[in-house]
Amino acid sequence: MRIAFLGLGLIGGSIVRALRESSGSGAGGSGDWRISAWTPGGMGPRIGHEQGLIDHAAPSAATAVEEAELVVLAAPPIACLDLLGDLAGPLRGALAPGAVVTDVVSTKRVIVDRASSLGVRFVGGHPMAGVEASGFEAADATLFSGRPWIVVPSDDAPALARVEALARACGARPVRMDPDDHDAAVAAISHLPLVLSAALVEAVAGRSGQPRDGWSLAAPLAAGGWRSMTRLARGDVEMGTGIAATNAPELAARLRAMRDMIEDWLRLLEAAEGPDEVAIRDRLASARAVLEDGDRG
Repeated sequence: MRIAFLGLGLIGGSIVRALRESSGSGAGGSGDWRISAWTPGGMGPRIGHEQGLIDHAAPSAATAVEEAELVVLAAPPIACLDLLGDLAGPLRGALAPGAVVTDVVSTKRVIVDRASSLGVRFVGGHPMAGVEASGFEAADATLFSGRPWIVVPSDDAPALARVEALARACGARPVRMDPDDHDAAVAAISHLPLVLSAALVEAVAGRSGQPRDGWSLAAPLAAGGWRSMTRLARGDVEMGTGIAATNAPELAARLRAMRDMIEDWLRLLEAAEGPDEVAIRDRLASARAVLEDGDRG
């Protein structure tokens, strides 16, 4: 299959690496995938071509999508929305007849609606895997192994099959999911943790150029707990911005629920008679039990 990537960071690069491993050959060989890629700066495609992972490091988006049967939008969310507009406009003539467009954006309703309104043959996708590192250099062929790859159901059966074949070739499990259900779920397990990670940094360390009192004393003491809880705040800023902007209602709802839980904890800790150790222990034990049940499930 001829496949084109518009954007080639961690996720796009990991797909490329996984496809090359699944085909058992390098670029130009007898594998099943002919891969072209384009990014505005060109670094990822250039490195990929030098490493024999990409057949064509395209000088433009138009040349990247020529003859492609599948076009993967692998840029940050806002950039992917812009690319959809390009594919429906100035790049439409470059698309091969019957080409399918998919994406790897971690929100689905906004991009699916945009593609539909523009008349693009589109199947929404989201591989449920990632790390805080970014860029093509961080790509990992095993990133998707055994992981769910969300695919938005479509009446276009051949297009749906093409996207699910991509997921399977990367070692992932295609899971069909309504875009609204997807956005509600990832707001809870992915987007809320991202905002909480950033908010924790702001609450404890302050903002850039505006450190909080006491941070200079606390910073040298920070260890694994701080590192784990702030891991997501170390990620790609443009990606995080797009996530929050394109899933704002669901994310806001989850933040309100989190605010309610924090208010509960404040009431527990600020009780007139002093903190209730039994209640604190019960809350912590309950949270641990929920996670352990999930691990066993």
